[in-house]
Amino acid sequence: MFADFAGPAYGPVGVGRVTKDELAGVLTHIKRPPVRVWHDGMMNSAALPFHVVRRRELVWPREHGSWSLVLEPLAFGLLIAPSLAGLGLALAGLAGFFARRPLQIAVNDPSPTRRAAARAPLAALTMAAGGLFLIAGVAGGGGAWLGWLAPIAAAVTVFLWFDLRGEGRAEIAEVAGAAAFALVPALLAARAGWSAPAALAAALVMGGRSVPTVLTVRAYLRAEKSGERRGAPAVAVNILAVAAGVGVVRAGFAPPAVAVMLALLAVRGGGLLIWPRPSLRARTVGIMETLLGVGFVAVAAFAWRALP
Repeated sequence: MFADFAGPAYGPVGVGRVTKDELAGVLTHIKRPPVRVWHDGMMNSAALPFHVVRRRELVWPREHGSWSLVLEPLAFGLLIAPSLAGLGLALAGLAGFFARRPLQIAVNDPSPTRRAAARAPLAALTMAAGGLFLIAGVAGGGGAWLGWLAPIAAAVTVFLWFDLRGEGRAEIAEVAGAAAFALVPALLAARAGWSAPAALAAALVMGGRSVPTVLTVRAYLRAEKSGERRGAPAVAVNILAVAAGVGVVRAGFAPPAVAVMLALLAVRGGGLLIWPRPSLRARTVGIMETLLGVGFVAVAAFAWRALP
């Protein structure tokens, strides 16, 4: 700013003299409002002071579909295998979910102000997740449940590797994120004392809801937007989910209602991708999937609790 005043005053017209053009340029610079740049769907104004940055924008997840993919497994795991330690683990996972956006901003945002503002909620959520995990870990019981942390950590690592490079909506990233939370019911079940096969059944059932849903919705919305139809992988994964559901039911680790619900979800996938392929808005699809998720969790959990 000071250079704008000092530079022209020592220009070719003599010391202390400023031309009209030079003065107009200086005044224009002074009156110009801060430039507002939109980044990732939100206003990103580097000139704003720290206290003006809205805290909610730094934490609140923007992807509406991610809420279902996170909350459904947590609710399902707590309903079929309730325990205080499991509640602590579920809350730790929820804190990790909320830490994703401030981590993105702290690493990738071009604004130094927003990067600095994101560090506080990121640190708070990270400490909350770590503290809840430690409390759940020392709440008694054996350590067999710790083995489920390895596949969860692997899936989270894959997701973050893409997400922090700005590719969080890549297919492999979304599948990895869904798989990470789909494994949480197995972690909660094992923490509640379930056997490894029974915990695995919980993970397979939840994975049969989450992963095919991601692939189905992606394929459908892509086809609606671009006309490109690539539904075969989603259809195949839906069929595998039904087969896995039938397998755990036949083995006696899950109620028959689970296989029925997974079959209904597969029919939904076929309806969106094969026939009749209705033309639906993304918002409508999101509401439909939310209702399906609530119904799936409620029915599966109720039936599971009724097992002898």
